[in-house]
Amino acid sequence: MIPSLSAARRIVIKIGSALIVDPATAAPRMEWLRGVVDDIAALAGRGAEIIVVSSGAIALARRQLGLGGAKLRLDEKQAAAAVGQIRLAQAWAETLAEKTLTAAQLLITLDDTEDRRRYLNARATLSTLLSLGCVPIINENDSVATAEIRYGDNDRLAARVAEMMQADMLLLLSDIDGLYTADPRKNPEATHIALVPVITPEIDAMGGDPPPGYSSGGMRTKLMAARIATQAGCAMAIALGGRENPVAAIAKGGKCTWFLAAPEGRSARKNWIAGHLAPAGSLIIDDGAVLALSKGSSLLPAGIKSVTGMFERGDPVDVVTLAGQRIARGLAAYSSAEAAILAGHRSEDFEALLGFRGRDEVIHRDDLVIFQDQGR
Repeated sequence: MIPSLSAARRIVIKIGSALIVDPATAAPRMEWLRGVVDDIAALAGRGAEIIVVSSGAIALARRQLGLGGAKLRLDEKQAAAAVGQIRLAQAWAETLAEKTLTAAQLLITLDDTEDRRRYLNARATLSTLLSLGCVPIINENDSVATAEIRYGDNDRLAARVAEMMQADMLLLLSDIDGLYTADPRKNPEATHIALVPVITPEIDAMGGDPPPGYSSGGMRTKLMAARIATQAGCAMAIALGGRENPVAAIAKGGKCTWFLAAPEGRSARKNWIAGHLAPAGSLIIDDGAVLALSKGSSLLPAGIKSVTGMFERGDPVDVVTLAGQRIARGLAAYSSAEAAILAGHRSEDFEALLGFRGRDEVIHRDDLVIFQDQGR
């Protein structure tokens, strides 16, 4: 029942501040980071796509800015994030370049994953970066996010990214080797739990207080992340990150806690699209497009004959045959006005028609549900 890292196609790796920042020097732990990059390069070499959610920006800048004390004000955190994010990005870019991998930086806020259109924009950017062979390095945009509209920890942010990108696996590299029945720092009788098939109230109750030091999360936020990820069909592991080559250690069966993906997780979102959204319009498609959709393709504008209704990007729309049958429903990547202009055209015409080059698909297959009765 233990998930196989070697079988994962898309993997999100979250790294905490306590791992990436040397507490003695307040500088990146470059040799340790090179070990992580070795692991990333090995995964990429077999065809896996890797996304990194990396903490550490604030911790890297505190000493440089003379910000002592355990508790920083919000404005001090924002200032430290603005300075530290440059050092963090440089560390990742340098180490990834040593393995001929290209780093890309994305700073994300809570609103970027909660607002539908910004969510689609973030996902499209990440998808393009992965298709170009880049390794996205994501952090919360602490320099602009306020206390009321921020995650406050990268565990849940990583889970949202895994959900957004339909990742197969989320690895939370931490200062602990998994979930215990109690806090092992306080209770020597605490027992390690290797596998969590389902997150129950008893499992939730095992979350404790955040650990001391740079970390802002703790086991409680990791369990919250596990619930988000597993319900989206993504397996998750909590593993010790401080050892050399920590991802390779997980692949070799190293001690950690695995949370199994919910069996219905992959279909839950599509069930929501199919049954719980009122369509804002329709796309009428030709027979060739009907055949392509039946084989699992995305909906391209070349197969669209006409557009009805008024909708914006991210709105639900029905897909209808020339005979008037509703065969699918999905989330539009273009507004109704843009889709009407693109109808019947190929992707190379987009820029001339719209003045910009957007996605090739009007509805991506990940956002498309084919109705089994073909006439719902």
